[in-house]
Amino acid sequence: MTVPRHQQISLDHTPYYHCTTRCVRRAFLCGDDRYSGHNFDHRKRWLERRLITLSEVFAIDLLAYAILSNHYHVVIRINVRQASLWSDEEVVERWRTVFSVPDFVSPELIAVWRERLNSLSWYMRCLNEPLARISNREDHCKGRFWEGRYRCQALLDETGLLKCMAYVDLNPIRANIAKTPETSFHTSIKARIDGNDGHLLPFGDTTNSCPDTLPMKQLDYFSLVDWSGRYLHRKNRGRIPAKLPQILARLNIDDEQWLAEMEHYGHWYFRAVGSVSALRRYCQHLGKKWLQGSSKLGQSPI
Repeated sequence: MTVPRHQQISLDHTPYYHCTTRCVRRAFLCGDDRYSGHNFDHRKRWLERRLITLSEVFAIDLLAYAILSNHYHVVIRINVRQASLWSDEEVVERWRTVFSVPDFVSPELIAVWRERLNSLSWYMRCLNEPLARISNREDHCKGRFWEGRYRCQALLDETGLLKCMAYVDLNPIRANIAKTPETSFHTSIKARIDGNDGHLLPFGDTTNSCPDTLPMKQLDYFSLVDWSGRYLHRKNRGRIPAKLPQILARLNIDDEQWLAEMEHYGHWYFRAVGSVSALRRYCQHLGKKWLQGSSKLGQSPI
């Protein structure tokens, strides 16, 4: 049974979410069109530039992304605190960046805009709609560009967040589009490696209580993604690469289980990712007895 979008997004459980959108009919509308022979990779650059713009407008932090030929992934954090600190004038100026603003703006309208600038649904709308319009105009056609609105997945704890970010950054390697993270174009991992990451939430460390950083060290994350990517690229079944990343031991994650999840994440998890206890609480919130992915953690139906 379908769960309403507003119920899936619960800040009482987590501010972190993974969103995915696919092109209509899963066609390669952002890559090589096998029928016309045209290449539409420039649309990936449009989408990447749009992500950069929206990161400067919305109270939504961009953590990771990967843009492929027929779909894209984003990992975000809804930053309620940031939106509450904006002055009314700043709210108006931010809204003006993406929408037209009337000459007179009432306090009630500013309150509506403040809420929308902290809304995942409005963020995804402002990301998807412009690209659909531009692409249809370029193709001289009308109709849908995206299959639907977007798929949303809750990331319930640090382990779930780490799994999802690594999975997203490893998408080009898993799809045999790239061999290494530094050659994975249109991904957050390449932007971070190249130092073009001003639009991304920075890394912190395990002891840093700063609310505006990721709860992990950059070097630990780079090491983990590189280590996982070597395994996925070689497809070396039954043999684990040497030099296990320290972050796996810190979070008590089994290395073989981790690599299996990096390969099958998209099939194993659906609405949420997290520990057994976090999934139990989220199940209760949704009014469900079981979530896809629970069995991978040894969880029986609730």
